[in-house]
Amino acid sequence: MSAHPSGRHTRVAQWATGAVGKTLLRGVIDRDDLELVALHVYSERKAGRDAGDIARREATGVLATTDIEAVIDARPDVVLHAPRLQLPYETHDDDLLRLLRSGANVITTSGQHFPRAHGRARERLFLDACEEGRSTLFGVGVSPGIIGERLALGLTGASVTLDRITIDEVLDARAMPDPDFAFTVMGMGSDPATLTGDGPLPTLYAALYLETIAFMCERMGITYDEVVPDHRVVPALRDLEVAAGSIAQGTVATTEWRWHAMVDGRPFLTLAIIWTMEPDRPEYAGRDHWTVHLHGKPEMVVTLNLVEPNEPGSRTTAGQFVTAGPALRAIDAVVAAPPGIFEPPVFAPFHL
Repeated sequence: MSAHPSGRHTRVAQWATGAVGKTLLRGVIDRDDLELVALHVYSERKAGRDAGDIARREATGVLATTDIEAVIDARPDVVLHAPRLQLPYETHDDDLLRLLRSGANVITTSGQHFPRAHGRARERLFLDACEEGRSTLFGVGVSPGIIGERLALGLTGASVTLDRITIDEVLDARAMPDPDFAFTVMGMGSDPATLTGDGPLPTLYAALYLETIAFMCERMGITYDEVVPDHRVVPALRDLEVAAGSIAQGTVATTEWRWHAMVDGRPFLTLAIIWTMEPDRPEYAGRDHWTVHLHGKPEMVVTLNLVEPNEPGSRTTAGQFVTAGPALRAIDAVVAAPPGIFEPPVFAPFHL
C-alpha cells in the first residue's frame, strides 16, 4: 500500500461510528499505512472509550471525543466523515467547513459529492473553506459516488450513439437497524400523504441525488432543461416487523424516489432510488440491486448485486462495506490532491 506523499503514515481521524463509521474505523486500524489519531463520536456514552474497543479491535490508545477541537488539535491529514444523512441536507455544513478551514482534508459519505449541482454559491462556500485551509473535500459512497459517477458514466464511453440512460436501485431495507434513520430519514411507517410534493424528504433526496445527475450530465456535455421528480410511495400490505421496529399496514413500506433529467422535452437520464420493506412484492421480487440501461448503439444493460459476507460472527453487511470502501480507497488521492473540491476523473465518457 502507498503511504503519505512525504513517506510517513497518513494521519486519519474517524468521524462518527455508526454502521458505516465503524466499518471505516476498522479499515483504518487494519491498514499499516494509516495512523488513527482521533475519533469523533456524537454519543456521550461512547466518549472516552478506546477506538479499538468501539471497533472490536485491540486497544489503539485513541479515545473517542465529542469535541471537534480535539479532532482538529490531533492534526489529521484526512478526516473520514461518516455521520448519518439528516434533515435538512445542510445539517453537517458547519462541521465540514470548520474541518476544512483547519487544514484537514475531508472525505465524507454524507453527501457533498458535487456541490456545483446546487449553484456556484454553494460550491463557493466549500471552495472558500478549502482555500483558507489549503485542504480538499471529497464526497463519496456507492450511490451517489460509484454507480452513476463511475460505473454508468464509464460505460457510456462504449457508446457510438446514446439516446437515454436509466439507473434503477432496488434495495431491501428490512435490516436497517436505526429506528430514527428508518422512520425519520427514510420515511418508513409514515402516512403516505406526508411524503409527496416539496416536503422535507423529497427535498432531502432531490438535493442528494441531483449531484449524481449534474455530475454525469456535465461530464457528457449535456445541458438538461430541468430535472422532473416522479416519486411514488407504496403502503404496506400488512403489518411488518423489521430490524428498526414496526410498520403498520397502510403506512409507507416502500419509497420510490425518481428523477428525470429532461433534454428537448424527453428524459435523457432517469435515476430511480427504490427502498422497500416488502421486497417480496411482485414489483420488486427478484430485481437486481442496481440496473444500468443505456439506450443507443449499442444498447447495453449492466446489473450489479451485493452478496452478504459468509463469515461466522461478522456483523458488517455488504452495504456497509460497499459504502466504506470508496472512502478508504480515496485517501491517498485526496491527500495528494490540490486544495479544492475533488472531482474523480472519468476516462472518455460519451460526449455530445
